[in-house]
Amino acid sequence: MIFATHNPHKVFEVSLIMNLPKLNLQSLKDIGFTEEIIEDGTSFRENALRKVEALQSKGYASVIGEDSGLEVEYLKGEPGIYSARYSGEPVDHDRNISKLLSAMAGTDQRNARFTSCICLLFEDNIHYFEGYCNGKIDYQRTGSGGFGYDPVFIPEGYTESFAVLSDEQKSKISHRYKSFAALGNYLKDKI
Repeated sequence: MIFATHNPHKVFEVSLIMNLPKLNLQSLKDIGFTEEIIEDGTSFRENALRKVEALQSKGYASVIGEDSGLEVEYLKGEPGIYSARYSGEPVDHDRNISKLLSAMAGTDQRNARFTSCICLLFEDNIHYFEGYCNGKIDYQRTGSGGFGYDPVFIPEGYTESFAVLSDEQKSKISHRYKSFAALGNYLKDKI
């Protein structure tokens, strides 16, 4: 099965979450796929599907596409599907956080969530799996762990940002963990 990512660490992490010893999960790098996949959808679901369609058009029949990002209630869902490129190209996480904090200056409406949407092509059918991690946006950065918006996202039930929490703590509640655990549960009797 192909996971539409160039990041081998992400493939390893996802394999651990799904816990399917018989599944040989490969990255785009593993199969020599170097074409750019255009993510021009208007939702996480559409962008995950775009990744699947790009590989399906090349003859691959078992494919996982995933798109994820941060949705802030006060900003009507922004940065959403533009989370990585929120402050423009090239991707700059620090600049993205600065733009987010600036956009939220002066408001106490801090509710947000991380979303992960998976599109699976398997046995000629498309399936979707979603995971969410609710929380709020802090007023300032804290911690040095994680990446992206982790220094300003405080998950529900916690008082510290994702960037302060350990990988073990974060992995148990993350949006990506929830979506890939659901995918693994779906595939466990099929592989």
